[in-house]
Amino acid sequence: MEGQEPQAKRQNFSGEHLASYSNRDGEADEKHYFKTYSDLYVHEEMLRDFERTSKYRSAIMENSHLLNGKVVADIGAGTGILSCFCAQAGAKKVYAIEGSDAAEHARRVVQSNNLEDCITVIHGMVEECQLPEKVDVIVSEWMGYFLMYESMLSSVLYAREQWLKPDGVMLPSHASIFVAPVRADNFWEDRVNCWSRMKDAYGVDMSCLTDVVMRTTLRSVQVVQLDGEDIIGDSTCVLSLDLKSTTQSDLEKLVGTFKCQCHCSAPLHGLGVWFVVTFPGKPPVLLSTSPYAVSTHWRQCVLFLNAPTNVVQDDIVEGSLTLSPCDESQG
Repeated sequence: MEGQEPQAKRQNFSGEHLASYSNRDGEADEKHYFKTYSDLYVHEEMLRDFERTSKYRSAIMENSHLLNGKVVADIGAGTGILSCFCAQAGAKKVYAIEGSDAAEHARRVVQSNNLEDCITVIHGMVEECQLPEKVDVIVSEWMGYFLMYESMLSSVLYAREQWLKPDGVMLPSHASIFVAPVRADNFWEDRVNCWSRMKDAYGVDMSCLTDVVMRTTLRSVQVVQLDGEDIIGDSTCVLSLDLKSTTQSDLEKLVGTFKCQCHCSAPLHGLGVWFVVTFPGKPPVLLSTSPYAVSTHWRQCVLFLNAPTNVVQDDIVEGSLTLSPCDESQG
């Protein structure tokens, strides 16, 4: 509004507290990570995500001309379904590399589909593996919540640097993070206001604990299922990665800025965050976790303000987003 400085304007958001999620640090963290991914339930959740799995299948099949007769590395192969897709698309050889005990499940899947001559399952960490040849294609489902939460991107880049031919192909080829101002009434009511209702429910006043929730829960990234009605302003791309050129040093600090215009009067609870990955093609195949797209197991994330603030149409929400593998956080 002309002549008025909205409270939300120049609100600075920082994502550096995601560092411990995106960087597995130490032997204990490595063991926990790979033990988690040994559980078949984790893979069941991903396979039951039809939007995620079908988009990967479509991207691989529609790029069969890039895979036919080629050598492929599947990084973080899990139970092997992407490797099987690549074999079905005509790949000459697929190296399915999996660090967890899910590699044994992948071997069974490969055998059940009579693909042993095409797919070799390698049980080991990418950084400790050796391949007998360079590869033409790297495929990986490396993304985590907020794109970078427990992501395998560092391992994917290592594989690219070690094994991908100069004219090789990355599947997916690009990844982008989008943000938008959001209202999250249901989450706020469920996680914050619930403490003020305890006296009516049980006769004990527990509202004094609301500040603890504000300091802890709301200062960390929350995974939330948003829908279009929760978005109260324009969305914008805040970070974009070209997976053919992004380097390990780039991952040390990813910084982006955003400026979003609100399109209604509403309480602003925070910043909604989602990602899109792109596969080459004409047209490109997009796997989107936007609240406007088909829902996925990634859902969306919210970076909450310390307290809601009211905005009106045309107010501007702007700031910066920083993702870093260090343990320190800002803002």
